[in-house]
Amino acid sequence: MDTMAVEQNGINAVPEAERHGRPRDLFWPWAGSNLSLFGVAFGVYIVGLGLGVVPAIITGAIGYALSFLLVGLVAIAGARSGVPTMTLGRAPFGYQGNKLPAALSYVSNVGWEIVLVTLAAQSGAAILGRLAPGVPPTTATAVCFAVAAVVVIAVGVYGHAMIMVVQRYLTYAFVVLTVVYMILMAPRLGVSLETTAGPGGWVGGIIFAMTLLGLGWVNCGADYSRYLPSGSRPRSVALWTMLGGALPPMVLLVFGVLLAGGDPSLAEAAGGDPVAALAGALPTWFLLAYLLTAIGGFLAGAIMDIYSSGLSMLALGVPIRRHYAVLIDGLLMVLGGYYLLFVSTSFLATFQAFLAIIGVVMAAWAAVFLVDMWRLRKGGRSYGGPADGADRERLLRPGAPALHWPGLVSLVVASVVGLGLITSADENIAAIVGFLMSRELESGTFGAANIGVVVALVVAGALYYLLTAFARRGDRGPG
Repeated sequence: MDTMAVEQNGINAVPEAERHGRPRDLFWPWAGSNLSLFGVAFGVYIVGLGLGVVPAIITGAIGYALSFLLVGLVAIAGARSGVPTMTLGRAPFGYQGNKLPAALSYVSNVGWEIVLVTLAAQSGAAILGRLAPGVPPTTATAVCFAVAAVVVIAVGVYGHAMIMVVQRYLTYAFVVLTVVYMILMAPRLGVSLETTAGPGGWVGGIIFAMTLLGLGWVNCGADYSRYLPSGSRPRSVALWTMLGGALPPMVLLVFGVLLAGGDPSLAEAAGGDPVAALAGALPTWFLLAYLLTAIGGFLAGAIMDIYSSGLSMLALGVPIRRHYAVLIDGLLMVLGGYYLLFVSTSFLATFQAFLAIIGVVMAAWAAVFLVDMWRLRKGGRSYGGPADGADRERLLRPGAPALHWPGLVSLVVASVVGLGLITSADENIAAIVGFLMSRELESGTFGAANIGVVVALVVAGALYYLLTAFARRGDRGPG
């Protein structure tokens, strides 16, 4: 496929003649998008739950693998149907009912685009401050922001083929630079951490790791697998998605945990601002390479988000071409990033807290989608293929069933329960979440782990299973 041609497919099923590649190709986009230096901070966060080196690494690895396994299972539907994620969501929610989760998915993706491009600009400006002290901070921030925004929008407009190539080479570069970086920082690493948490801390570590990584990507899983041939092995699609999304950040997780064990003060600073804190410990000669690593890691994630947000907009029924949807998303990203960088002094923390709320809803969505896919759609086989594509055609037709109440009820109920079991450092948002927890739970490991995200996942899946079982029994009648 020509990487320099603008992708013409939107939310239509990708024709079989245009589908190509192998499941292992999925490793690269997911690896590149999760090699941000925030992965180091994630290791510091998990240690903060009272876990020592070995427990923190084990729980983090399990959480990463489990969360991206969910993304991999969603990706199977993309390979079998050729249709993006939020369009497939019409099956469990209905053609019109799907607009609720599609809108939330859109807000989530655009929100993370804004956050990631903002972080790229801030990181670049901080490092340029050391490389070129005479450049005014505002100028450095503006230049980095402009470069970041242009790169993200351009790659998003070109689409799937360009993303697959860009993410592959970004991953190559990140791996080399990250290895050099870790060698330079090796003297600061150590294992002097004690485990003070009990079994609940181990469970909290797994849940926390799930919320930090894969659960933020479940609404994008099928977007990057839909160009694979429909006959691709489902097991391989899920496996390569999971390995790409979970394995590279595990390396950064281990590094963050060992940094907390060897240099607690630096680790604490990295937990709040990983890019600036970790740059301060580096020699000047490596700062330019470090600058590229830091900015590139954020941009790789933003590229994936802007592509998926465009598809979510189309799933809402907006009648425009995919690349125009990306341009609209890019404009929102630029406006939001400008506000965060040059106007607001406190909005970023509030906005990130709001995105945590979206994460609860997306976890509930994933559970409903996966139960529907595996229980009612033959593991996704009825989404497409030459023999049985009835569900796929129905999803793309405006005359499809408008509402599917079991899906909507499960989504809403599970989201309410999940929101009652998360906490927020923002005072305004804290007032509307955590209403199912006591003060003791809020201040302990239970509250820090934001367990509500996983509870929403479990409740939504169980409730949807029961409601659809009851509905099917009712359809068969008493006899």
